[in-house]
Amino acid sequence: MPQVTVVLPFFNAAATLELAMDSIAQQTFRDFECMLVDNNSTDGSLEIAAKRTQEDARFNLMQEARQGVTYATNLGSSHAQSPYIARMDADDFAYPQRLERQFEFLENHPDYGAVAGLAAFGGDAQSAAGIRRFVDWNNSLITYEDILINRFVESPIINPTAMWRKSTEEVMGSYRHGNFPEDYELWLRWLEQGVKIAKVPEVLLQWNDPPARLTRNDERYSFDAFYRTKAEYLSLWLIKNNSQHPEVYIWGASRRIRKRAQMLEQYQIEINGYIDINLRRKISEPLIHYENLPNPNKSFILVYMPHHDIKQEIKQHLNAHGFIEGVNCLFAA
Repeated sequence: MPQVTVVLPFFNAAATLELAMDSIAQQTFRDFECMLVDNNSTDGSLEIAAKRTQEDARFNLMQEARQGVTYATNLGSSHAQSPYIARMDADDFAYPQRLERQFEFLENHPDYGAVAGLAAFGGDAQSAAGIRRFVDWNNSLITYEDILINRFVESPIINPTAMWRKSTEEVMGSYRHGNFPEDYELWLRWLEQGVKIAKVPEVLLQWNDPPARLTRNDERYSFDAFYRTKAEYLSLWLIKNNSQHPEVYIWGASRRIRKRAQMLEQYQIEINGYIDINLRRKISEPLIHYENLPNPNKSFILVYMPHHDIKQEIKQHLNAHGFIEGVNCLFAA
């Protein structure tokens, strides 16, 4: 029985699939199997995958008729014979020591249910500046504590960098299919249920950004879809950790921020007011200037400002007024 199962779903990936498979075949860790899952490709990808299985017995091919990466990934995972499962995308490139480093981590840390790694950005840094910033931010989260406290900012794990115990998936559940980002939902659910996740502090994968990547074109990966998913699990966190529950203040009062923050209200979270620099905004809720913050002993602030360049300033301002991240304030954008 192999020690690691790599699950590699693909759909019309003829241009990149060969390189992705090569990067797995050339791993320094040799004791693996790779489940190639075709999801109704029409561009020759199936033939490319079939040829690989004839040349390398470690590669197995199967097909998922239900359209969707969630169905394809779960099919491959369900056939895994190994105690560890590694996720891989058909348009990415795994560095040679990826499986070895992650296998070693999980072997040496039995209390951890999953491990990821750092990613190199494979795209145009100018035209995809936002994605590049996301990769840089993601790579700054290494420890379980970093991942845990920042999980409501954005997805703290880049999906194809992850490896987890098969037992974790069996107990906590696999990817769910719906109108939401299946990977972000999985990490939020597992972390909510107490699964410890960290990262090997080295680059293990080149995360490419082709024009057809799902995260660019599928409504399930839109900003609103991320905030809908976030709202459910953030509300669960607030129930456990907000001493002022169900009341919160929202830092940021633009129309877009209010729309996203109000998604919490379906989970019985009450918004006391909005904190902003501009008091001329026409809103029905109380509007507070950021220099006049409420009493930190009687309030909880959720920071919904999405601008990375001012978050450090906001954190310093909150700290100076008695707010401590994870205690009476939290960043959620």
